Amino acid sequence: MWKKHSVSALLLAGGLLAGCAEEPAQQEETGQDEKTGIEIGMTFDSFIIERWQRDRDVFVSAAQELGAEVNVQNANGDLEEQLSQIEYFIEKDVDAIVIVAIDSNGLAEAVAEAHRAGIPVIAYDRLIRNANVDLYISFDNEEVGRLMGEHIREHLGETGQVLQICGPLADNNVSLVMSGFSDALEGSALEIVGTEYAEGWLAETGFSAVNTYLDTGTAPDAIMCGNDSIAGQAIRALSEQRLAGSVCVVGQDADLDACQRVVEGTQCMTVYKPVERLARRAAELSVALAEGDMITSTETADDGTYVVPYERLEPVAVTKDNMDEVITGKYHEESDIYLNVRDRE
Repeated sequence: MWKKHSVSALLLAGGLLAGCAEEPAQQEETGQDEKTGIEIGMTFDSFIIERWQRDRDVFVSAAQELGAEVNVQNANGDLEEQLSQIEYFIEKDVDAIVIVAIDSNGLAEAVAEAHRAGIPVIAYDRLIRNANVDLYISFDNEEVGRLMGEHIREHLGETGQVLQICGPLADNNVSLVMSGFSDALEGSALEIVGTEYAEGWLAETGFSAVNTYLDTGTAPDAIMCGNDSIAGQAIRALSEQRLAGSVCVVGQDADLDACQRVVEGTQCMTVYKPVERLARRAAELSVALAEGDMITSTETADDGTYVVPYERLEPVAVTKDNMDEVITGKYHEESDIYLNVRDRE
């Protein structure tokens, strides 16, 4: 039982809440020095990835609608800074802590300290290993990888050379995406000819990795990128060799510039993850935990030591063919997506 509150049951099987927040967060820190209601501490890896700002704004807005204030901290990719921020939340005696983990293996003791203080912890988007968090909420990351692999297989057929440029292995999602991608290629003659890891999600890794490969005198048939920012840099390297559009490049997050590249024909596909739905649902469950509700989940995840409640959302593959159905007017505006496409039928 968590501090100060009565306990009731909250079933995750009740379905996901959809919808976008109408008002963005006014500032990154919205907490109060003197608590007057529910306060949630939220620490982000960084905002180097475009989607995190959207996650933040929707989460803060949804929590405020439910009567909670959110104190948002940005660790700027520094694990020690994130640990310090969690300690700060514990000292402030917040009612719940939400973590977008920098290092999935580096936060178990911090979570244990929060639990000793009676504070529930939510692992947002990235699982925290060996920590027994009170809730893990994310997308099906193996499915993200499968969608990438299936698209490449459909685009190339059963043979070809594939370059992988993944995120950092410190992010637990990266190995899951790679596993799903490998599963999708199984049984084909598609060959993974190289794997690079973008430490700290540094997008420029895409540019350097592609250039290094092109220096061998050949070009890959496809490039699997850990996210759309990496894909953008990979395509920049291809463009300098006049190869953009001739190599199948896939990414994830449905960033605006990636959607532009998809309709322009330089990026084959991106994986859309409905972050508004994730952030809003996470806010709802975080407030419930802060109020003392117990979560009973129909799904669980193994964090290496413990089995924890897991809420999973499904991703969607986005290509030029279904861009309007999935993205236009819902995630990005038509005028922005087709900004560089002059003759749209």
